[in-house]
Amino acid sequence: MEQISRKGLLSARRKYTPPVIHPPLEVVGDAFDGAVSHEIAKRFEAPLLLGALDSYVWYRIIIPEGMAGDGSEYYIYIKKAASNHLCIFLSGGGVAWNAYTAARPVTGGKVAAGLPNYYWNNLRPMTQIMNINAGITEIGDPDNPFEDWNFVIITYATGDFHTGDNDFSYKDEKGQEQVLHFHGWKNLQAALKKGKEYFPSADKILIAGDSAGAFAVPAVTPLILEDFYPDCSDVTLLSDSGQLLYKNWRKTAEEVWKSPASVYEPIHTDNITVDWYRNLYSIFGDRLRYLYAGSPRDYLLSAYYNDVVTHHYRTSLSVQNKYFQQMQEMVRQLREITPKFAFFLYRWQSMRLQVGGTVHTAVRHRRFFFRTSGGRSMAEWLGDAVNGNVYDMNLEMLQK
Repeated sequence: MEQISRKGLLSARRKYTPPVIHPPLEVVGDAFDGAVSHEIAKRFEAPLLLGALDSYVWYRIIIPEGMAGDGSEYYIYIKKAASNHLCIFLSGGGVAWNAYTAARPVTGGKVAAGLPNYYWNNLRPMTQIMNINAGITEIGDPDNPFEDWNFVIITYATGDFHTGDNDFSYKDEKGQEQVLHFHGWKNLQAALKKGKEYFPSADKILIAGDSAGAFAVPAVTPLILEDFYPDCSDVTLLSDSGQLLYKNWRKTAEEVWKSPASVYEPIHTDNITVDWYRNLYSIFGDRLRYLYAGSPRDYLLSAYYNDVVTHHYRTSLSVQNKYFQQMQEMVRQLREITPKFAFFLYRWQSMRLQVGGTVHTAVRHRRFFFRTSGGRSMAEWLGDAVNGNVYDMNLEMLQK
């Protein structure tokens, strides 16, 4: 046998490169989530309000009687400006409709690994990105027609479309007993009460929401207008991306979330948003302006829909095509409620190239300022609408 010299052995060792072991995507995603939260907390986190409000500054206000889904603290964001106009914004953050979805809250790791993740169950510095300083909430952008509006951001981390009042027991993915605090309704009431302290009246109100908050807009508007701002007669509503068909919405609202009867009793079909808007119109009629926005092949909401139907949390071209058809029908149903219902559609491609589809929400994103094929941005369209000039944009996107 040929012998290897000591010199040759050392040379071989130097040339050997051990295999690179990459950590699982879930670990990487969780690390990224933590790093971003740390950086925001250190450098960018909105200050806690400890005294008087300075104008054009975002503040956090802790709501002592509020609670996030995992039992942690709850707070809202608030901004004072020069006018007496008020935007009450209902934040998004997913939804849980049974024990399986309750056991799978959003984490950076699950998002990175493409694992099922249905709702945010706490507020942390990372979630500030979703709430302020983007789109309609940007300060210092000359293209933002809402620069001089006062804002109350109703944050969301309860998985119940801001309407729950239940402590829901479930087992997590490790089999441990847990409780999801569906306290959206309690949080909403306490947040509105706090907001009313700073903005006791308003001459113009926009009630808007994105994602889960979009669903909530028609459900909670009666509470806002009847209990907190009954004297305001100039009110506009906007739901950005609130489409998810599910035959058991009423059962979920009544038995899982334990929402008030005023919330679950109007639900009669698989389209909870249409049902809530139909009920809202029966109360207020044309006293309000009604607006809906969305993208026709929403990569995220189509994945939720696929999970509802097939129990697979992922989207595909065929699922997106089904979602497209459902949006066609939803627009028809909303226009049936009142011909004055107006729409803004957009179809920027999702950056998640592996799943395709179109983006999810625009109102709190730089997309708010992007011109669409119709020649106007959502910012321009919404700015016109709150001043009484209501019109449709890009409905041709729903033509086959």
